[in-house]
Amino acid sequence: MRPDKDPCFDPNDARYWDADDLQQELRRVFEICHGCRMCVGYCPSFPRMFKAIDTAEEAGKGEVEALVKLDYDEVNDLCFQCKLCYIKCPYTPDDEHDFKLDFPRLMLRHKAQRAREDGVTFQDRMLGEPQKLGAMGSGAMAGLGNLLTKSRLLRKMQEATTGISAEFNLPPFASQSLRTWFDRRTPGEKAGDNGEVVLFSTCTTNYNMPSTGIAAVQVLEHNGFRVHYPAAQTCCGMPNLDGGDVDAAVAKAKQNVATLLPFVEQGAKIVVPGPTCGYVLKKDYPELLGTADASKVADNTHDLMEFLRLKLREKVLSREFEKPLGRIAYHTACHLRAQKVGTPGRILLSKVPDTEVDDVEECSAVDGTWGMKSQYYELGRKYARKLIAGLQDVPYDAVATDCPLSGQRIAAELGTDAFHPIELLNRAYGLPEAGPASPEVKK
Repeated sequence: MRPDKDPCFDPNDARYWDADDLQQELRRVFEICHGCRMCVGYCPSFPRMFKAIDTAEEAGKGEVEALVKLDYDEVNDLCFQCKLCYIKCPYTPDDEHDFKLDFPRLMLRHKAQRAREDGVTFQDRMLGEPQKLGAMGSGAMAGLGNLLTKSRLLRKMQEATTGISAEFNLPPFASQSLRTWFDRRTPGEKAGDNGEVVLFSTCTTNYNMPSTGIAAVQVLEHNGFRVHYPAAQTCCGMPNLDGGDVDAAVAKAKQNVATLLPFVEQGAKIVVPGPTCGYVLKKDYPELLGTADASKVADNTHDLMEFLRLKLREKVLSREFEKPLGRIAYHTACHLRAQKVGTPGRILLSKVPDTEVDDVEECSAVDGTWGMKSQYYELGRKYARKLIAGLQDVPYDAVATDCPLSGQRIAAELGTDAFHPIELLNRAYGLPEAGPASPEVKK
């Protein structure tokens, strides 16, 4: 089961686009996974894979060698890139195992070859540009944009044309983007006392949920950090990778690296309030670009709560909290787990007096764009049942998640808002409320 040569996940290498090389790696990995089966419950890809191989074996046609293109393509389509199989797999490069198995990256490579051969679908093109959709729907157009997202009839029409599920709880468009708020604000008095950071806001934070970014800026400045928010940053490129559009993802990576690098070279750290975007900057950019600059940006990127947790250890972060938060349910986002930084948001919230935090470590099955697609919406709900069940166990005062799309799933299923932990930390410090829907501790 050892590969004859290291698996290729570098799109700048000609091997990455070699169909025969990909097919050989798919067969090797499917054979390993079929013999292990540990990941059968993580996503629908593995049950589809195992059923195809078992059916071929029962029919006396062999095993992996009997699979056809449709089998491979359907396994690929059902992977929603949660990364949990990589986290749990004992055969990965991170485990220094000879098999060097990386199923999520193999699925991205497969998707990229399919997109290059067949073209990027219209559905994936629509979902691949959240910064453009956000710019069009927020600000002065927020009222009209939100009418579209809340109207049942209009959503059904949208589903028919774009393939975005009419049932998925899309985030609202903000009447004031984070960019607009940031440019108009007056920095806090302590800003700069303890250093400087660069905020990579994410598209969702900028255009849909600026309360997360506002809270991030306020908490960072309250703790002595000057916040830079360069206007030239764009989408991280993850939605393009989901659709196999490597060229678009590379273009965005180049733009973001060029924008962020000057701040890094001056000693600033990059902080990201979204775990998916943080993962892409840390893990994908060095591979997509293959440059020293991309690696330097990656090495200096932190999840926002990870950064604050580090500052807590260094005794830089203030522990003078004014308000308790009650009992909090903290959802551990899959892409945060994939970064292997623990649960910094849970740890920080637990430092607030009279606050109890319960960790719910289950997948929301949204994971970027997959859960928004009409053909997978109900299947995503099925795989999110454990998460929803875990949050229903206790009458929590608030639900926290670092992942905004997981928050949308939670809100739709439970009828309660989910907050980024930075918003709750902002409240605990007694700083100005960052948004209109701020959680109140139940009396």
